[in-house]
This record gives sequence, structure tokens and C-alpha cells, in this order.
Amino acid sequence: MKPIKAIFAKYKLLLGILLPWGPWGVLAIAALDSAALGMPLDLVVAQFVWADKSRFLLYCFMGAIGSALGSLVVYGIGYKGGEELLVKRIGQARFDKIHARFEKSEFLTLALPAMLPPPTPFKLFVLAAGVAEMSVWRFLLGVFTGRMVRFLILSFLTLKFGPGVVGFLLHGHTKEKLLVLGVVVIALLIWWLVRRGKSVETVEERIALAEKK
Repeated sequence: MKPIKAIFAKYKLLLGILLPWGPWGVLAIAALDSAALGMPLDLVVAQFVWADKSRFLLYCFMGAIGSALGSLVVYGIGYKGGEELLVKRIGQARFDKIHARFEKSEFLTLALPAMLPPPTPFKLFVLAAGVAEMSVWRFLLGVFTGRMVRFLILSFLTLKFGPGVVGFLLHGHTKEKLLVLGVVVIALLIWWLVRRGKSVETVEERIALAEKK
């Protein structure tokens, strides 16, 4: 396993050019990561969120947009005839399973892997989406949705525990990652439901006051 510093050193020159661009740099790094290069995207997003906490939503959004746009490169390869390449890479049996998932629910089949941290083989699902001739707009929405959820969870963990949490996401065991992901998703859902309940109560109070007047 490579330490985080070694991962940064590998792309030192490119990151040195893009990082000063802030949110736009995050978009560019995310696009390059999804297209081919395999950039340390989670670490970059975490560092920006930690340094500029008030704009964490912007970094999540730009990262998700960049990932969606960059994934079009791999999607295009699949769409133009990548079935043979995919079968050669993962085998016919696994290809048939993934293809069947796309026929059943293409959006979730793409969005769910997009939410998961490395070493999830996300590019294989992107390639499969192209082979399945998934609609470009549904494809972009699927990648964007999955990545947005992933970066929101990453931001939540970073703001709570610091950027060092990325080390766990990069090198932790898959079962542990899924457990943390599940806990965070449930926590976010409860938080959203509580806020929604408060909003409904506020609206009802305003209506009651208006009726009294």
C-alpha cells in the first residue's frame, strides 16, 4: 500500500498546476481521475474541504461534475464497441451479470458503485454502461448522483475527524468501509428527516398564526 505522501508525489507537477485553481482545479482533477489517470481525488477533496469548510458543498459539486464529465471518455469506448474489451477484462460470466443489472436498473447499477471508495472497480461499470448503450443524460446523472453522495459522506467524515480519515478510506478493509458508509448514510437520512419535520412544524405554525389573524 502506498502512503498518502507517495500518492501525492506521483502527481506532484500536475497537482501543483491544478490545485491553485480551487473549485475549478477540483473539477479538472476529478475529470482526469475518471477519464484515465487515477488521481488522488478523495484526498484532494478532503484537503479542500478541511481548509475551506464553508464551501464544502461547492467542492463536492465540482468533484461530482468533473467525475461525470471525465467518465464520458470510458463510456464512449464502451459505446463504440467495448464489449470485447470488457469480456476480456472480467470474463463472460461476470459481464453477463453486470449487463443483466443494467437491463434491470441501469441508474442504480451505475450510481451505487460511484458512491463507493477505492478499490471499487468503477471504470468497469462505466465501460459496461457504454456497452449497454445507456442514455448519455441518464449516465451523467447516475455518475453525478453517486459521486455527490460519496463526496458528501467524505466531507462529513473530514469535518468531524479531519482529512486523515482519507487514509482509512484508501487503505481500510472493504467490509469496514461499507459499515462506515451505511452508518453515515443512516445518520444523514435521520438528520434530513428531523430537519424536514421541523420545517413542516414551522409551516403549520405559520398557517395557524395566519388563521388566527
